[in-house]
Amino acid sequence: MAGTYKITELVGTSPVSFAEAVKAGIAEASKTVRHMDWFEVVSESGRIKDGKVEEFQVRLKIGFKIER
Repeated sequence: MAGTYKITELVGTSPVSFAEAVKAGIAEASKTVRHMDWFEVVSESGRIKDGKVEEFQVRLKIGFKIER
């Protein structure tokens, strides 16, 4: 896997779970970022509304290989 990689950071969200927030973030990024190879969950957080969890949020780092 020799090569040069770039890292981008984004936030994925979901009303269901942290895992679904990861999947949603990666799915959306895949629409414009090519050659994604790995991800790292940097942090997890969420939004509360009326005393209940309304949204799960994950901050992700995504690594992708630089094209030559």
